[in-house]
Amino acid sequence: MTHSPMNRREFVKKSAVTGAAVAAAGTVAAGPAQAAEQEPEHRPRTWSFSILGTTDLHSHVFDWDYYKDAPYTDKTGNSVGVARVATLIRQQREAKGEDRVLLVDAGDIIQGTSLAYYFARVDPITDGAEHPMAAAMNHMRYDAAALGNHEFNYGIDVLRTFESQCRFPLLGANALDAKTLLPAFPPYTVKTIRVPHAPDIKVGILGLTNPGIALWDKDNVGGRMVFPGLVEQARKYVPRLRALGCDVVFLTDHSGLDGSSSYGDELPYVENASNLVAEQVPGIDAILVGHTHVEVPSYTVKNAETGEEVLLSEPYCWGYRLSVFDFELELHHGQWRVTGKKAQTLNPNTVDEDPEIRKLLEADHELVVKYVNTAVGTCTADLSAADSCWKDVPIMDFIHKVQADTVKAGLSAADAALPLISVAAPFSRTADIPQGSVTIKDIAGLYIYDNTLYGKKLTGAQLKDYLEYAAKYYHQVPAGTKVDTATLTNANNFWDYMYDTAAGVDYEIDIAQPEGSRIRNLTYGGTPVADDQVFVVAVNNYRANGGSGYPHIASADIAYSSTNEIRQLMIDYVTAKKTLDPADFAVTNWKLTQDGTPVF
Repeated sequence: MTHSPMNRREFVKKSAVTGAAVAAAGTVAAGPAQAAEQEPEHRPRTWSFSILGTTDLHSHVFDWDYYKDAPYTDKTGNSVGVARVATLIRQQREAKGEDRVLLVDAGDIIQGTSLAYYFARVDPITDGAEHPMAAAMNHMRYDAAALGNHEFNYGIDVLRTFESQCRFPLLGANALDAKTLLPAFPPYTVKTIRVPHAPDIKVGILGLTNPGIALWDKDNVGGRMVFPGLVEQARKYVPRLRALGCDVVFLTDHSGLDGSSSYGDELPYVENASNLVAEQVPGIDAILVGHTHVEVPSYTVKNAETGEEVLLSEPYCWGYRLSVFDFELELHHGQWRVTGKKAQTLNPNTVDEDPEIRKLLEADHELVVKYVNTAVGTCTADLSAADSCWKDVPIMDFIHKVQADTVKAGLSAADAALPLISVAAPFSRTADIPQGSVTIKDIAGLYIYDNTLYGKKLTGAQLKDYLEYAAKYYHQVPAGTKVDTATLTNANNFWDYMYDTAAGVDYEIDIAQPEGSRIRNLTYGGTPVADDQVFVVAVNNYRANGGSGYPHIASADIAYSSTNEIRQLMIDYVTAKKTLDPADFAVTNWKLTQDGTPVF
């Protein structure tokens, strides 16, 4: 059952922008209103303006943690949410002038919190609800946003609906229609900075998204959209923006700046390519960077062709920071030239939330708070994920149990005869399902991503390769050396969400051994796993489609697939069973050793 968004926001009036496919020429938009008139004899020779940037907001509206049902806190004192960022933006506009500030985002807007899930699945925007992020960002007067990879998590229909609710364009120069290879979204927009008694300053904003979408959301975009590389598309559109007379070319990239890819050679395009774009494509002044959830206040890359410095900044994620790009221009023979530029990040944790955003979205927030606090059953013991990155713990076996049971129920008769195992990652070390009442937030805090479920077939040899790849997550610790959990994990920049454990087989990870030689005593049902033995592996869609670069799994035969989110399957499991009992699924499957001696 849906509710009318206007009942919650009757004082908000806005006009929808069509979400239909656009022509390759992009969009050209008028800028702020004319500044106060000056006398002609005071014709300016210099001018300044700023571009403010956010990224990876992931539907954090207020400074709130839905998993803990409490104000957000972390050890470094960060705040989250656009409500606080909006105050910084207002301060910047007041200090510099409304007509001298543009506002841009670098993507990953509509996924990431319980609020995002609620408006995608519980009260979906496709049924008439308005997305709170559209309402907030419209209020904040964004000028443009790049598409993030997580924009596609709930399917293209949800994304198109969100697009229609935004009063600013969602840009994606490398998000193309699979059949026509024309842009499926506007590649760019052109904004105008009015200068009294002088030519306008034209600012071209080009948006680029992540090629990894083709893998990570293959089920949603396959056959419908393709995602070529950032460098390739920037080479096409930056000259076009210059030809349109843009004095400043600004990119918003949902792509990090270290040239790395988490998916190995699964795609011919680099995942984190913003530095490569800056280096290889001439004509770019600055880039707002996203995707990697790090803070980079100011970073410069020299363009290999022109020798010009390109300015980059990444404002962390979740509204932790706001990037501020300041540009100085000078008029030469009727043409504006950039003579200076600098970037910094501002921290919103010292300012109050914007009261208008609080007023606008508090009802939506309260709906989600009520939803996540809905009790679905009880648990017979406290289940903590604190040790899940180095021990086989019952809370992880809960995920494995749901995945395995779901896949088993959907297998063909032939595949049902094969041995079935499950692989899953410890997404959150702070997750905890308490003894007693279990609510939606308890389960959502354990499985924080909107992944769906696959069953794929691997041989015993391939399974061992898969587990060896996972084991590179650990630093090598020679036998006789004390193991410190504070420094044990995340070797090779292999983060927790990338590390899979397996249930249904027993094995040891010998951290005294070098990478590639760590998996020992791999058995199924007490018998050593044979190289040619075939398993059905329950695995999430991100990993099944090549996420994190695991071997064999992306090309493996499919035995099962579903569009149901694993998190919801876990909620349904507890709702149906009424009691969550670790005795039903807590089985020791793996352990860390040093030369065969158990570590814990």
